[in-house]
Amino acid sequence: MSDPTRERPFPPTDPDCELCQADRFTHWYAVTDDGWVADCEVCAVPMVVWWDHGPEADAETTERLFAALRAAADERFGPGNWQLDSTMRQVPEHLHAHARDRDWWNRRFSRAMSRYTGVGSERQTTGLGDE
Repeated sequence: MSDPTRERPFPPTDPDCELCQADRFTHWYAVTDDGWVADCEVCAVPMVVWWDHGPEADAETTERLFAALRAAADERFGPGNWQLDSTMRQVPEHLHAHARDRDWWNRRFSRAMSRYTGVGSERQTTGLGDE
């Protein structure tokens, strides 16, 4: 893993893609050579995003991405208290996956949004909503 505070390793493949832009406004758990893990702006759960624009990566890259997501999800929800959701609903053309806690569906609109305070820092929320 390289320096977690670095910016993206290369310009966005698709400058019009929200995930390629990789704007930092929610909590960021990690940055790796393969991608980044941050809270999803829609459902407020950890998600991993591949740096490259495309719907699938090779098996080794995908496993490294999912390992980074597992680490963030275990930190946030505790081991065994979440499930991997790799269905790409809103941005199907860019590989990403979510770690969903057991009650995410019921809390998706009431959960407090996190805010960016640095990669790997303590997660902080806006204070609006419940956590």
